[in-house]
Amino acid sequence: MKRIIKKVAVLGSGVMGSRIACHFANIGVQVLLLDIVPKELTPEEEKKGLSLESKAVRNRIVDSSLKAAINSNPAPLYRKADARLIQTGNFEDNMKDIATADWTIEVVVENLKIKKIVYDQVEQFRKPGTLISSNTSGIPIHMMLDGRSDDFKKHFCGTHFFNPPRYLKLLEIIPTPETDKEVVDFLMHYGDLYLGKTTVLAKDTPAFIANRVGIYAIMQGLQVMNKLGLNVDEVDRISGPIIGRPKSATFRTLDVVGLDTLANVANGLYQTGEKDESRELFKLPDYLQKMVENKWLGDKTGQGFYKKTKDAKGKTEILTLDLNTMEYGPKQRPKFQSLEVLKPIEDLKKRVKAFSKQNDKAAQFFNESLFGLFQYVSNRIPEISDELYRIDDAMRAGFGWELGPFEYWDAIGAREGVQRMTEAGYQPAAWVEEMLEHGKESFYIVENGQRRYYDINSKEYKAIPGAENFIILDNLRGSKLIWKNSGASVIDLGDGILNVEFHSKMNTLGGDVIQGLMKGVELAEKDFRGMVVGNQGANFSAGANLGLVYMYALEQEYDEINFMIKQFQDAMMRMRYSAIPVVGAPHGLTLGGGCELNLHCDHVQAAAETYMGLVEFGVGLIPGGGGTKEMTLRAADMYADGDIEYNDLKNVFLTIGMAKVSTSAKEAIDLGYLRNSDAITINSNRLIADAKAQAILLAEEGYTKPVQRTNVKVQGKGALGMFLTGANAMYSGRYISEHDKKISEKLAYVMCGGDLSAPTEVSEQYLLDLEREAFLSLTGERKTLERIQSILTTGKPLRN
Repeated sequence: MKRIIKKVAVLGSGVMGSRIACHFANIGVQVLLLDIVPKELTPEEEKKGLSLESKAVRNRIVDSSLKAAINSNPAPLYRKADARLIQTGNFEDNMKDIATADWTIEVVVENLKIKKIVYDQVEQFRKPGTLISSNTSGIPIHMMLDGRSDDFKKHFCGTHFFNPPRYLKLLEIIPTPETDKEVVDFLMHYGDLYLGKTTVLAKDTPAFIANRVGIYAIMQGLQVMNKLGLNVDEVDRISGPIIGRPKSATFRTLDVVGLDTLANVANGLYQTGEKDESRELFKLPDYLQKMVENKWLGDKTGQGFYKKTKDAKGKTEILTLDLNTMEYGPKQRPKFQSLEVLKPIEDLKKRVKAFSKQNDKAAQFFNESLFGLFQYVSNRIPEISDELYRIDDAMRAGFGWELGPFEYWDAIGAREGVQRMTEAGYQPAAWVEEMLEHGKESFYIVENGQRRYYDINSKEYKAIPGAENFIILDNLRGSKLIWKNSGASVIDLGDGILNVEFHSKMNTLGGDVIQGLMKGVELAEKDFRGMVVGNQGANFSAGANLGLVYMYALEQEYDEINFMIKQFQDAMMRMRYSAIPVVGAPHGLTLGGGCELNLHCDHVQAAAETYMGLVEFGVGLIPGGGGTKEMTLRAADMYADGDIEYNDLKNVFLTIGMAKVSTSAKEAIDLGYLRNSDAITINSNRLIADAKAQAILLAEEGYTKPVQRTNVKVQGKGALGMFLTGANAMYSGRYISEHDKKISEKLAYVMCGGDLSAPTEVSEQYLLDLEREAFLSLTGERKTLERIQSILTTGKPLRN
């Protein structure tokens, strides 16, 4: 049966329900969002003369929940305009409307009795054959089937989204024995391709996969912390980005999630864990029990392990809870010798290996936490999953770990990990010992560019299902690397397509990266048919190497700056006007030079979570790598008659001048950084593969080398006068500084084509020369150097 999801009904508009609704709207699906009818009027409603029968009252709960979600931070929508796809209603008046939905998702309170009441209503109105699922995180899925029809049972499944649904990539699919296999296969595929999720098939066991393992890891960490006498600040220092975990580490994460949530899941695991060898670990420590009783639940109550206050001078201060005294004190900045050793090691797996060999308290905490985790996850197979890779997928996507448990184990070494954990009093499951006895030395291997996992039943390595849809650059470097320098690599993706990836710090664009781009084009023109520019780091690129600009400017080496900017511009134009199609694959931060690079690609395949912007204004500069030229060109091309109106040119000017950064790829289209012809990939794991497909498509459609433009219409003095007057008015009104005024004037001069007396058609090179001249002049300004220095030292722009 071919399923098409045109409309989804979401039952329950709480934090999860409203945000699930928003994420479906993100991908263009119509949503019906329903909730209960209020039983009493508010004072405001009484003043307006409304009654309990008024529609505004009957939909008050759902409407206020949706409004709160739309205005929340982080935003659940790619752009607020997509909220138009969400229709609201209530269970009494609008449950009949679920008959028009292709998929009904129940997200009501975690109470089986209430869920069954809702399902009674669903049975009355749901169209047979349509999907029905529950977003429960704790109630066994099979228990919801009592009294349900055969058609309901056949199409029913657990679909556990993680909060916030837009940003956390995990979607656990939990079938019952009654669920049709076609339904499971569809949900696994739909969640991956359309919702952008790492879809993990989970068994109907307590807390499923991610929460089962994640809560164990937290509780094990608390136990080891107590054993070693560490405090909250020390544990968060050890368990954060240094080991590939989120910045929120352990205790900040718990404050965000809520200690009541932790307590509920941990208590549930204790109550249902008769066969769990680590059951006692799920008992709440006394201090955690006391915090729950005191309502110190984290962010939702204003205090948890951390508390935000203001000091005597009104400055915000973060206090940390002392778990021994249960009193708050100043946040500490703990230091450990072992962590200092790790700082120069950029490769996470090598860093993990090095950390595990240290012996101070930080390393002891790290090792014992991991050894307990290794024991636990090896014992959970086949209880929660038949395959080990699903556990790793769930932890990376649901908890934001860069490595899953078995990947951490491989980083240390499977055999060494077994030996050391055994010495520490932990015992791996028998199948791990058996794996090693059969000469299998790791949980994963890479063969022919494809990653394979150890399958316990067959005792062989197997391909991960669906992995053929992804291109993982890590897996290709060993066998498909064609060229490399310290900042970039050129990799053969197959089918005649090359990929240029960056591996400089923050993927900044310096001389080595520019050389890599030029080399990629050269190689592609000679022996290939297309090129992708993409990487799988945390961000596409944080922009140009400001440190180099600052150093040259400080030494007044302006010829060097001019050469550097000319080299960047030439690379962008070489890429844009090559004989092969070039596809950009941005994701995450795509700022400054990273944005300029994508502006010059034939096509951009952007990850949905792409934060793109020309941010040079913030450091006292204008875009100098072709960005100002390209945005001016795009403004000139907006109109079929070739005449650009001042207001539209002003909008582009303000986008650059206000250093606007998109909060999604959709917003990047609105800002003009992406074209309507560019495309968006919802699942970032598919990004390189999708970009490669676009490069192939362009090549097969008969791509021909374009010709540089000589007909870019600029407005000359007429528009320039408008911009200069506006900048002066802003300065006079003290809305901008004198230096901001100067940068604005430089930007306007370039975008208007300089001192031309009338609208004129100019070449791209003409605009590039103006752009480079303006950029160079601004690097000689003291205020610009102060701003760059502030960014380099504090990460924050200085307003001067």
